[in-house]
Amino acid sequence: MSVQRHIKLSPIDAPPRCNAVTKVAISDNTITARKAKIIANMARANIDYLLVYADKEHGGNFEYLTGFIPRFEEAALVLHASGKIFLLLGNENLKLSQYARVSNTAIHIPYFSLPNQPMNNSKTLADLLADTGVQLAKKVGIAGWKLFTSKLDDNSQLFDIPHFILSAIKQTISSSTPVVNATHIFIGSDTAARVTNNANELAHYEYGANLASNCILNALTAVDIGVTEKQLGSYLADEGQPNTVVMIAATGDRFENANLYPGDKIVQLGDKISLTTGYKGGLSSRTGYAVHHSDELPLAQRDYLDRVAIPYYAAVVTWLENIRIGMSGKEMYAAIEAVLPKSQYHWSLNPGHLVADEEWLCSPIYKDSEEKISSGMLFQIDIIPAVKGYAGVSAEDGIALADQHLRDELAAHYPAVWQRIQKRRDYLSNILNIHLSEEVLPMSNTVAYLRPFLLDKYSALQCTNEAQG
Repeated sequence: MSVQRHIKLSPIDAPPRCNAVTKVAISDNTITARKAKIIANMARANIDYLLVYADKEHGGNFEYLTGFIPRFEEAALVLHASGKIFLLLGNENLKLSQYARVSNTAIHIPYFSLPNQPMNNSKTLADLLADTGVQLAKKVGIAGWKLFTSKLDDNSQLFDIPHFILSAIKQTISSSTPVVNATHIFIGSDTAARVTNNANELAHYEYGANLASNCILNALTAVDIGVTEKQLGSYLADEGQPNTVVMIAATGDRFENANLYPGDKIVQLGDKISLTTGYKGGLSSRTGYAVHHSDELPLAQRDYLDRVAIPYYAAVVTWLENIRIGMSGKEMYAAIEAVLPKSQYHWSLNPGHLVADEEWLCSPIYKDSEEKISSGMLFQIDIIPAVKGYAGVSAEDGIALADQHLRDELAAHYPAVWQRIQKRRDYLSNILNIHLSEEVLPMSNTVAYLRPFLLDKYSALQCTNEAQG
């Protein structure tokens, strides 16, 4: 573990933006490798029939193979141990089967369509599922999106898909055929298919992480007295890309009238400010005060830097300087607990989690976790302290972990991505004085860039190279 170093608010340049970035497509070879990983995990679990559910909010496991989500409908993918795939699609997604990234047989399922649309099918849902061969299965796996980790329930029997689908499956199979939650095939273990990425996938996801950080930099620049939340929110959307989270552009007290979205509230001196946006591959988030310096805060909050922001930043630095391939999740959890004690700073979630098409995929970092942190993992630095009487603080961004082989592949096949990563590493090292291992690849331009006083556009927290005594 690295030593803690002094942290101070210093006049420093903002990180450079990487503009006009081309989105890297997922390759055919990657799709083939993804399918092979899933089939291998099915074999490991003795599952010969896997149904993967999807809707707009929960489409990542489906999209992992198909390349698309079912937008405003529901859908399902059926994968047999043989490799044969069926796509179960509603009225308005049936046409997408021909564009899917995997060879498939499409089955029209009007039950997945919007209310009052035509239901001219001649078969029940159970009969339509029988057309996929579910009645021949020896063990059926159901993958929604959620990895259940209850210590009280049988997680294999918790299903996060609509009941009408699960009921139709059970009508079609023998009562002796096991039906289990199979989300673990995709996420939540060292061997789960989606927890690690190849060079093509990292290059693909870097686009979204880069875009989110550019948006945050633009929004930070726009923070000023008299600006509305909606004006700030306009900087948090870009290039027509769909957000992976509800955008946050909030000033003052949040959630008035249960509102989650940017409104007409005007930034006033001393307001708490929250800004968040995310795209496939990464999220960027910042929280601070609309002040130039601490003297503009209420007297009881003028120690915000020492009480909240600097301890939090020390945890971010500890996270960045200590994460490494092969460490257990519990090691990282303990490292954060040591520098930012939960009892004092009241963080409650995982100090870091994986990201992909979803903002929160799963996390190997939790108390007593034996899960290993692996090459190819794509992380969000997500530590959320809550100290009563003060604004929160946030500098959430994304990094990837890559061993020498993966770094070589990324540099060779995606030189523009690699150059952007190196530019970010240089900024962290030379400006912020944060020392990353070679394995840590910043995917966002704003990794560890934190301006707690948002009207001071030229000062941010910075490490010194002196060890604390």
